[in-house]
Amino acid sequence: MAASLACSSSFFFDAERLGEPGMPALDACALCTKPLARDSDVFMYRGDTPFCSEECREEQMQLDAVRSRQTARRLRQYASGTEARRGHQESRKVSIVS
Repeated sequence: MAASLACSSSFFFDAERLGEPGMPALDACALCTKPLARDSDVFMYRGDTPFCSEECREEQMQLDAVRSRQTARRLRQYASGTEARRGHQESRKVSIVS
């Protein structure tokens, strides 16, 4: 019984491995770095990223959406530039018969 009380009284922050690569720590907001209190709500995004408030989480979601649109735009520009260069190179490959 004492072991189960000790287990149930521990908080998930205590069981976190330190320095685990690729995993954000659950002790501070991922956006504003405000310390997360053990007795307050933690707002999660993408499964494992903690935020101190819905506002911080929403701001991160908006930043991710902007970044995603910018990346898609760059990829479209790159692809259209590649197609234009291909067409330009092919047009130069004209054989001249004398």
